[in-house]
Amino acid sequence: MTTVDAAPVGLPAGGSLATGTPAAGTRTAAGPPRRAVAAARRVRAPAWALRAISPLALVVLWQAGSRSGTIPDRILPSPTAILAAAAETYRDGTLASALAVSAGRAATGFALGATVGLVLGVLVGSSRLLDHVIDPPLQMIRTIPFLGLIPLFIAWFGIGETPKIAMVALGVTFPLYLNTSAAIRQIDPLLLETAQVLRFSPARRIGVVIVPSILPQVLVGLRQSLGIAWLSLIVAEQVNADAGLGYLITTADQSLRRDILVFGLLLYALLGLGTDAVVRLLERRALRWRPEPGR
Repeated sequence: MTTVDAAPVGLPAGGSLATGTPAAGTRTAAGPPRRAVAAARRVRAPAWALRAISPLALVVLWQAGSRSGTIPDRILPSPTAILAAAAETYRDGTLASALAVSAGRAATGFALGATVGLVLGVLVGSSRLLDHVIDPPLQMIRTIPFLGLIPLFIAWFGIGETPKIAMVALGVTFPLYLNTSAAIRQIDPLLLETAQVLRFSPARRIGVVIVPSILPQVLVGLRQSLGIAWLSLIVAEQVNADAGLGYLITTADQSLRRDILVFGLLLYALLGLGTDAVVRLLERRALRWRPEPGR
């Protein structure tokens, strides 16, 4: 009597009993093949393309509303009219000179304000005594509106470049000060104790423990400071300015050129978006050790 060798129940033909692996060409119930998953990951759109969808959609809707008459030109010029105004200011050299002046003011004011904000944040965050002494007057100054400071700045610094740079520096100082001081206070004491037990030198303690601990929140303050720098600049350039984007907007308003006026405002927005993108790139590179949300 002959015996028939039967494959074990649940084991596909050609499969391995020892490992339970399926035969070549079969699909597991756990999910799609690895090649399909890898292909799906490759077709994922880059982040910049996803972030550009909503602004482009708004521009398309804006242009459609202008062409249909839903958005009259006297209220808001169409995107094509604003592009024509941009080309006009580019051809006559107005755009280049205005950008150069405003960028110089913003860079100088940002450098001063960032330095002051970081130094004050480190001092106040590291010492409870300095927190009680320095923080109250800073909080009082922080709550004063910018427009209320313009007459004082003109009386103190005149009507030249100094009051404009001072306003930008003042606006930049507080976000970095608040974020830096809060970040230093939130450093895990166990990390500092571990560094002390391991006998880290002061330089190594700063580089290995303190800087990585405070860097995420300091970069948040940097992004906020860059946004406020452009907001402060547009306020400063509306008063006694003879050059820059604010002066371009003021002259456009006086001559009823709403297309140039809106173009100047969009330039401020694009400059703010560009500087924010630079900080985001810096954040991704500096915080590569931190897991990215959604992954």
